Amino acid sequence: MLLLIGMFLALSLGRYSNDPIKVLNVILSKFGLDVPVDPAMVSVVFNIRLPRVLASVMIGAMLSLSGAVYQSVFRNPLVSPDLLGVSSGAAVGASAAILLGAGLATRQIFAFAGGILAVFVTSLVPRLLRNRSNMMLVLSGIIVGGFLSSVLAIMKFVAEEQTELASIVYWQLGSLASILGRELFAILPVFLVCSTLLLLLSWRLNILSFGDLEARTLGVNLRQVRTIVIICASLLTASAVSISGTIGWVGLVIPHLSRLLAGSDNTRSMPITLLIGAIFMLLIDTLARTVSSVEIPLSILTGFVGAPLYALLLYKQRTRLE
Repeated sequence: MLLLIGMFLALSLGRYSNDPIKVLNVILSKFGLDVPVDPAMVSVVFNIRLPRVLASVMIGAMLSLSGAVYQSVFRNPLVSPDLLGVSSGAAVGASAAILLGAGLATRQIFAFAGGILAVFVTSLVPRLLRNRSNMMLVLSGIIVGGFLSSVLAIMKFVAEEQTELASIVYWQLGSLASILGRELFAILPVFLVCSTLLLLLSWRLNILSFGDLEARTLGVNLRQVRTIVIICASLLTASAVSISGTIGWVGLVIPHLSRLLAGSDNTRSMPITLLIGAIFMLLIDTLARTVSSVEIPLSILTGFVGAPLYALLLYKQRTRLE
């Protein structure tokens, strides 16, 4: 209910008009009701605001759910969705497209491909070293992420300062200003399939949290389950980052808040994580486009909101333990 109310309010806020009655009339007119409608408002709602609202909801849900899965699989509350180098790979891919002078659609394809390639390389390193433990996978992600950060620094160094460099930096800060409906349809299958699989496997993630020996004793195929959930979480992260740019804190803070509300049982906390992440990102994007005459990049707001919220959550968990 909160999510639906938030979406309606987000549709009602903007530079053109802040009248919720006009938005309500536009929506009712789509259901065949005879209500007074402003034609310009119809275009604003369905062509500009609605794709952005849906994108913020999907991206918040995808990043927060990915963070919850990573934290559960690696049994570490400090893990975020870019652990395996997804964000670094996507940033390199998008930057390469910018340097090549490609358009927005090509940039998003390059970003998605870069994120998936980074995860593939990260998962390949433990196989080459014949050590497939969680720790080796995390270390591989750090290595790949560090290398890609250096590659990105080189791209920034050779980029033209006024155009290409500015585009790369702005993309890294995250924005939904130029989102279109076709981009949502492009990532919708990934969102539906991967989110559904992860929610269905949430009870297996509970078993994984007991430890490898206990999970094997209970008949869980550790390699299969970990492979499926890591691939799904990585696809969700790569899809979100490919259309929005890099957005920090969402996948780190929201799973903590959900566990504080619903407990450590993944079958309860993961659906709540998905919903809270959607509401949080919807709030952030609405603030980004309404609080100032110039649109604020999303990562700036998520940092301002996420860091104090994370500190508060840690404080509450500390007092509970005491």
